[in-house]
Amino acid sequence: MLRAIILFVAALALSAPAYAYDNAVSRGLADFLNIFSEQAIPRQIVPWRGQYAPGTIVISTSQRRLFYVLGNGQAIRYGVGVGRQGFSWSGTKIVTRKREWPDWRPPAQMLKRRPDLPRYMPGGIDNPLGARALYLGSSLYRIHGSNEPNTIGAAVSSGCIRMTNRDVVDLYDRVRTGTKVVVLR
Repeated sequence: MLRAIILFVAALALSAPAYAYDNAVSRGLADFLNIFSEQAIPRQIVPWRGQYAPGTIVISTSQRRLFYVLGNGQAIRYGVGVGRQGFSWSGTKIVTRKREWPDWRPPAQMLKRRPDLPRYMPGGIDNPLGARALYLGSSLYRIHGSNEPNTIGAAVSSGCIRMTNRDVVDLYDRVRTGTKVVVLR
């Protein structure tokens, strides 16, 4: 019976057009199907001895991990994709905006390198920003989901921090505007 339900739900998802994620039912369906996918770098609660206050996001680009500091000597560790050679960066930023299923407009610098990219993509499962985005100050960088989960743990982006959609939704729900983000090499 369970198998029949899963097959039915999968058939519905596969028959839905790409823009179907504009409504809550389709997004819920995508999240439901995501339960059955295996994650290459699982989210874990780990010991934390860092100097940062609870609620801080600390990203280690060399380890390709993001830590959300919980306090009491613990943090949640997530696998992330980071900037490829020549696009990595470090410093401190603040989360200034949060968006669910964000639209994407490639920055001018990226369009100069890749003129084949679309000028605009509406939010949805095919959008490179994935299910959620945390915008970092006035920079071009974001912490965002990815429709390419196989890139998590790699140095592949133009400087943004990529997470699986499942992990970025979890982080998004924990983080508030004004959260400090520390990026270390």
